[in-house]
Amino acid sequence: MFPFFILSTTSMIFWIYILVAIVPALFLLRYIYKQDAIEHEPLGLIIKLLIQGVLAGLGAIVLEKIGGFILPAFAEEGTATYTIFFAFLVVAAAEEGMKLVLMKRTTWKDPNFNFRFDGIVYSASVSLGFAAFENIGYVFSYGLSVAGPRALFAIPAHLGFSIFMGYFYGRAKLCDNIGDEVRKKRNMTAAYVSAVFLHGFYDSCAMISSTLSNVMFYIFVAVMYVIVIKLIKKEAATDRAI
Repeated sequence: MFPFFILSTTSMIFWIYILVAIVPALFLLRYIYKQDAIEHEPLGLIIKLLIQGVLAGLGAIVLEKIGGFILPAFAEEGTATYTIFFAFLVVAAAEEGMKLVLMKRTTWKDPNFNFRFDGIVYSASVSLGFAAFENIGYVFSYGLSVAGPRALFAIPAHLGFSIFMGYFYGRAKLCDNIGDEVRKKRNMTAAYVSAVFLHGFYDSCAMISSTLSNVMFYIFVAVMYVIVIKLIKKEAATDRAI
């Protein structure tokens, strides 16, 4: 009886941690999914993209280890320059790159990719799968105390980066369908660069953690959230077939 109680308590705590870690990502995913008013994407594809987000997280861990090993040859550890390089060239470049590669591999030739807003849905699904996976690691490493701040900042930030990526990704698919190779490449580049820039700036401010960087962080987050919400509404309202 007693060992069973211990096992049940441990199991309950485990699932509480899992739920606390993933619910914010699922809530935001539901919001994006409901904005896709013309034609909802199949749930099977959304689940597949969430899994791709987890795989992107695993791949990013490897790439960040490699980048962290190489970077000290170019910048002195502990300096602001090192922190900025690490945020942009290692963390943001690796994480957003993995998301984009796995999203494109999963969706580019999928027949369900037939509306421009689908690009935002796909990007958000991969990014929120990534964010949920990352959040599980943080919650189990540092406890429930980190769950609230991450639900307010880190997970919505990943969604914000993904909206810009998806915005350009949907346009790249449209250009591909009409045979405009030049604009397709420009939009694919913009999808990656915009997400890396936003992610890198966010992480730089958070990692430096000075008075100035903290002020910049909160201003950046507030402005990005406003822009992202307006962009989601605009893209959903003006969605078109591709």
